[in-house]
Amino acid sequence: MPIVKVIEVIASSDKSFDDAIKNAVAEVSKTIKNIDSVYVKDFKVHVEDNKVSTYGVICKVSFRVEA
Repeated sequence: MPIVKVIEVIASSDKSFDDAIKNAVAEVSKTIKNIDSVYVKDFKVHVEDNKVSTYGVICKVSFRVEA
């Protein structure tokens, strides 16, 4: 039976929430192998001059631990 570990990460993008999620996966995959899923826990935006400037996500990334 595989062991699954979960880490929480925060990522952002100046384009969209979708891009912020992709940035999270890209960064995590630099050091973590066997990523199974990403659960988006929360969304947020930063506002400057009454306009959305960046999109942020808090994600829980699940991955299998190799024995």
